[in-house]
Amino acid sequence: MRRTWAICKKELQMYFYSPVAYVAFALYFVISGFFFSSNFIYSQVVDVRMLSGNTTLIFLFVIPLLTMRLVSDELRQGTDELLLTSPTSIGEIIIGKYLSALIVQFMLVAGSLLYPFIMSRYGELDQPVLWMMMLSMFLTGAAMMAVGLFASSLSAHQMVAAIAGFAMLLILWLIDWLGDTMGKGRELFAKFSIVGRGRNFDKGILDFSDFLFFVMLAAVFVLLSIQILERKRLR
Repeated sequence: MRRTWAICKKELQMYFYSPVAYVAFALYFVISGFFFSSNFIYSQVVDVRMLSGNTTLIFLFVIPLLTMRLVSDELRQGTDELLLTSPTSIGEIIIGKYLSALIVQFMLVAGSLLYPFIMSRYGELDQPVLWMMMLSMFLTGAAMMAVGLFASSLSAHQMVAAIAGFAMLLILWLIDWLGDTMGKGRELFAKFSIVGRGRNFDKGILDFSDFLFFVMLAAVFVLLSIQILERKRLR
């Protein structure tokens, strides 16, 4: 566990040494602020649900930027050989990197509380809906971070990893729409939709199956990332 936290701290330092992380944060808050001003200032409706769809949509573009260097940078610099031959296990390496991504994700969601705070100056907020929505944003982002981590393990080129991560996230984002075009397969596709799975949270409803979906999706891609590096170690 100590090694995992050491890797997590190192990755967090790398986040704040990298200009890409600052660009991603700036992009997130500028665009989310624009959506907030467009939806709230002009409508004057105190409803926190208007934030969820817009902010999680931005994750689709921001998260590949935040995860693209997690493993690909090690592959590019050749430091992956040192990691793979060190006493630290592959699992500890990947989990440490993923924990750092989760902390960054938490910072994004925490920063988004600024918008409900502004809303609260104009009317009473629905607290259960607010906190379920925040949980939905965190779980969605956590699952997307795991996908981005997996994409980063596939290539030594950061931009290739970012594009691969965006493509995989886009599929998960559009799978609900794809199900609508499939007729009989609609219910099956809906079960794998990160958008559809967040709808109950946005209503203030905690559905354990939806919670489990995001946790399992994140776990699957973290395990896939471990398997990719295990294969590299065996070569």
